[in-house]
Amino acid sequence: MSAPPEPKAAPEYTAKTLVIGLVIILLAGCAVVAYFNKGLYLLPDKVCDGAVSRDVVIRILPRTRTAGYEAEQHNEGEDFHFGCRVDTSAGPLISAMGDIADVSLKTWHTPDDDSVQVAADGVEAFAELDSDTSNTYVPCVPRGAEAGDARESYALTVEVGVIGKGRGSPAALRQAVTDFAYQFTVHAYDLAGCQGTRKFPDELPRYEAAG
Repeated sequence: MSAPPEPKAAPEYTAKTLVIGLVIILLAGCAVVAYFNKGLYLLPDKVCDGAVSRDVVIRILPRTRTAGYEAEQHNEGEDFHFGCRVDTSAGPLISAMGDIADVSLKTWHTPDDDSVQVAADGVEAFAELDSDTSNTYVPCVPRGAEAGDARESYALTVEVGVIGKGRGSPAALRQAVTDFAYQFTVHAYDLAGCQGTRKFPDELPRYEAAG
């Protein structure tokens, strides 16, 4: 009785085909993941009508398939308002509002253990430790108003918050939301026609440095 024939080795082209197939599947999978996570990167370089860098938004919101924003400006003088909302198909969003207010710095915010605060060149900012919200304050006598008309003092106040779950650790998110609020403030300051000249720093001090 003759011995059974030895099994033939798999043709080389079969192994190559398998490798190529796996590579194609991997690339296709990466493409699908990229497609469903590219939304923030398709935003303009600056969102909210040129107010805030897209890079800051990417630090705040989770990956998403699509993203967009709506900005609005109403009135002038003491009734000035500038708002913006950055939405995502994933759900979380950023809400920002800037208004002229007749309020002193002391009335606006009193430092406490439930918040962290930084300041530079007359711009004040604080973030609550138990929420994804940041606020800024900068003196501003708006276009068409007189400083003496204020009961306390005119200022531009901004509040920015994240609705839904943001990206990163609480400390990193807090810093990113404050950076958003600061850039939003600088832009709104010009829109409001705040009287006098003010040189804004590139950014506010980091919270960890202030602590």
